[in-house]
Amino acid sequence: MENKRDTIVSIVAGALLILMAVLAGGAALRESVTVDEVAHIGAGLSYLQRLDLRFNEEHPPLPKVLAALPLVLRGTHADYSHISWTFSDSFFPAYLGQWVFGERVLTQWNEPVSTLAWARAPMLVVALMLGWVLFVYARKLGGDWAGLLCLGVYVSTPAFIAFAPLVHTDLAVTLFSLLTLWRFAELWQNPTRKNAVLFSLCLAAALLSKFTANILFFAFVAFALSTRWRAVPGQPVAKPEARPWRRLRWRFTLQGILWAALIVYMFYFIFSIHQPTSALERLGHSAATEPLRRLLMPPWLYLRGVLVVLISGSRPTYILGHGYPHGVWFYFPVLFLFKSALGFLGLLALALSLALTQKRRDEANAPAPAIPNEFAIHWRVLWVSLIVFTGFCLLSRLDISIRHFSIPLVLLILLLAPLPRMIGRLQQSAPNGAWFVAALAAVLTLSCLVTAVRAYPYYFPFLNALSFGRPGYVLVNDSNLDWNQSLPEVKVFAEQHGLQSIDLDEYGFTDPRVDVPQAKIWDCQRVTAADAGQWAALSVNMIMDGHNCKWLLQYAPEPFAGGSMYAVHLPEHIPEAGSPDGPPLPSEFREFGGAPFDIRSFFLDIIYHPENIPQAWKEMEARFKSMNKPKSNPSTP
Repeated sequence: MENKRDTIVSIVAGALLILMAVLAGGAALRESVTVDEVAHIGAGLSYLQRLDLRFNEEHPPLPKVLAALPLVLRGTHADYSHISWTFSDSFFPAYLGQWVFGERVLTQWNEPVSTLAWARAPMLVVALMLGWVLFVYARKLGGDWAGLLCLGVYVSTPAFIAFAPLVHTDLAVTLFSLLTLWRFAELWQNPTRKNAVLFSLCLAAALLSKFTANILFFAFVAFALSTRWRAVPGQPVAKPEARPWRRLRWRFTLQGILWAALIVYMFYFIFSIHQPTSALERLGHSAATEPLRRLLMPPWLYLRGVLVVLISGSRPTYILGHGYPHGVWFYFPVLFLFKSALGFLGLLALALSLALTQKRRDEANAPAPAIPNEFAIHWRVLWVSLIVFTGFCLLSRLDISIRHFSIPLVLLILLLAPLPRMIGRLQQSAPNGAWFVAALAAVLTLSCLVTAVRAYPYYFPFLNALSFGRPGYVLVNDSNLDWNQSLPEVKVFAEQHGLQSIDLDEYGFTDPRVDVPQAKIWDCQRVTAADAGQWAALSVNMIMDGHNCKWLLQYAPEPFAGGSMYAVHLPEHIPEAGSPDGPPLPSEFREFGGAPFDIRSFFLDIIYHPENIPQAWKEMEARFKSMNKPKSNPSTP
C-alpha cells in the first residue's frame, strides 16, 4: 500500500514537472534571444571548443558549459579567426568581443532558431531538476502533501517559468545552492567523510555557477552561530561537550570547502588551458615562467571575476515610478509582491498564521513537532540561509531583476513544507477549522496553477492583481517586464498591419532584423521629422527607465506581447523637442542600462562593423577616462 502511494505521489510530481516543461519550453520557443544570452551562449561554446575562458569572465563557466554541450555535439560552428575572437586576448577587449562573437554564433554562422533552442534545452533540464530536488526535500520535511504543495507552487511561479529555459546563471546557482545547504545540514547531523565529499561537490557546482554563491559561506557561519544561542537536536547542551561537537563538524566542513576549492581550481585549469597567460606577465615573460603563470591562471581568473562583480555591483534602478542611482532596500520586497501568484502569497500568510497560533499553544503542551527531529538541523539551515540571502538582496546596490531573488524565493517555497502537518495538528483540536484550512490551502495551490496556465506565454511581464491595473512601466523595470524576448511578436504585429518598415526601440543590442526583417533601429528620444506618420514599436522599459519617452503615451500606444511591448502610430507632425507634447531635450535623455552614453548604438555599430572593434575599444576607454564624476541621477519621472 505504501509503495502504491509513493508511486501515485511520484506520478503527480512528474505531471507537475511536465506542466512546467510545456509552459516554459513552449514560451521559450516563441521568444527571441534575451540580452545576456548573446554573450553566454557564444562564451560557453568557446569554452568547450577552445578550452579558453576569455569571454564573459564576469560569470563562472559551469551554466554556460552545460548550455553549450548540445551545441558542440551537433557541430555548431564558430569562426575563431574572426576579429571578435582574435582581438579579445585581454579582459576589457573581450568584454566588447563577446557580444559580437555571440551574435555571430547565433545569427550568422549557424541557423538562429535551432541554435538558440538547443542551447536553452539544458537550462530547462536544470530548472526541472531544481523542481524535483525541491519536491524531495519538502517531502522529507513535511510528507507527501508537502512535497506536492511546494512543487506545485514552484512550477507555477511565473518568474521561474520565464527564466527556466534561458541561458543564464540564476537557476543553476539556485539548484546547486539548495543542494549545498542540504548537504551542509547532513554534514552537521552526521559528520562523515562521505557527507563531506557530497557537500564539496555541491558547493563546487554552486561556486562554478555564480559568484554570489560565496554568500553560502555567510550562511554556514550564521547557522553555526545559531547553535550557540539555541541547540539543535543531538547537540550537547553543556558548553564543555558542545565545543568538541562543533569542532568536529567544522573540521569536516572545512575539509569539504577545501575539496570544493580544488574542484573549482581544476575546472578553471582545464577550461583555461589554451587561454593566453599574458595577464600574469608581471611574473616574467620567459618560457621558464609559463608553467607558473599557467598554474596561477585559475585563481587569477576566479578572483578577477569576483572583483569585477564587486566593482560593477552598483547600477541605477527604477521601482514604483522613481529612478534611483543604485539599488534600494525595498526593491525585492516590492518586486516579490507584484510578481508572485496571489495563491502563493496566500499560502505564505496561511502558513505563518498557523505557525504563530500553534507556537502559542505548544508552550502549554508539547505535541509532535511540525518538522521531524531528524530534519530539525535541515530546517534550521534553510531558514537561517533565507535570512542571510534575503539580507544580502536588501543590501544590494544592483537591483534589476526578480531572477536575482531566486534563492530566497525557493527557500520561501520550502517554508510551506510544514503546512500540511500543521493542518493535521489543527484537526485534533478543531476538526471543522482544519477542514476549512485544508480546503483553503488546496484552493490557493490550485489558483497558482491556474494563474500559470492563464499567463501563458507571457511570463516576463506578469504582474498580479496588486498592480491594480497600473501599467508595468510605472511599477518595475528591466527583465521584470522585457528582456528583448518579444521580437517575434513585433514581426507578427508588422505583418498584421501590412508594414514594410517599423521603427523599433528594443531593450537590447542585438540585430533585430534577424527576427523582424521590417525593423529599423530607432530611439524614441531622438526623433526626427522622417519618423512622422510611421509606426513604431518600443520595449515597455524604454518609456520611463531605459529611455525617457513618456511623451509617446499621448498617442494611445497599443500594448502587445503581454504588455512587454508597445506599438504607437507617430503623429504626422513631430512636436518640437522640449515642448510639453514633444520628445525630451538631450539633457533629459536616459540611456539603456544606466550607461553614461548611448551604449546600444555603440554595440550595434561593432556588431554591424566588427572591424571597428579596436577603434571602438579606444573610444570607450577614452570616454570612461574623461568622466571625472558619475552621471547625475536623472530626474524622477
